[in-house]
Amino acid sequence: MKGSDPHRWLLIGNSRWHWACPDLQGFGRLRVEHTPPAEPGAEAPAALVAWAAVGPVPAGLLPAERRLGLEAVPLGDCPPWLGIDRALAGWQAWRRLGTAVLVADAGTVLSLTRVEAAGCFGGGRLLAGAGLQLRAMGEGTAALPGDRLAWGDGSRSSEAWPRATAEAMAAGVLRGLAAAIEAAHGEACRLVPGCRLVLTGGDGPALLPLLHRPALASGPIEHWPDLGLEALAQLRPLPQAQARARSARI
Repeated sequence: MKGSDPHRWLLIGNSRWHWACPDLQGFGRLRVEHTPPAEPGAEAPAALVAWAAVGPVPAGLLPAERRLGLEAVPLGDCPPWLGIDRALAGWQAWRRLGTAVLVADAGTVLSLTRVEAAGCFGGGRLLAGAGLQLRAMGEGTAALPGDRLAWGDGSRSSEAWPRATAEAMAAGVLRGLAAAIEAAHGEACRLVPGCRLVLTGGDGPALLPLLHRPALASGPIEHWPDLGLEALAQLRPLPQAQARARSARI
């Protein structure tokens, strides 16, 4: 995202940096970009409204006073060890739906975060994400490729029983993750009937076609790719938006 953008938010993940700025073509919308982590000696980003991090933070690059911590996320019963990315996505999904929700954040790690109908953290699960699983297979075997496969929109996994090795790896990993999401959602629905399922994260487009409607009817699966950035922008709005909010309270 170019330095000329007037305002920006940043969410630092485990393997990528996620940026957002206001989309001037759509009121209230965000324009997002995902980049590799900053290299040593990189120039500090300009006009940073706020940032949060679950991954490594380069020393001295980002203003400490603009960092949003876990205590700033209004997710009830939030334990101090919870990753800021999970808290942001869980709170934003609950805020948008207003009901119990299971957020499947498919990134470096697949995090499954349950939020109660009252907006409180309800526990979750963590699994190695697609890229980690593929690399582990490559590192633990002599014949399987270990680099991350570029499945894009899921086309590499569209065939149920591939003959080629790379496609078989992608199909197995992605279908395994999709099955884990479906199983977790089914259990969440048995615990709280009507619990909604929300998919987010970089591998969401590859997983979405593999997710089937659960046996317990709880509404459609929502695919919101940038929940964490949406929450960050909501909790730390633009300066003019803050001024309008203060004026409205006077």
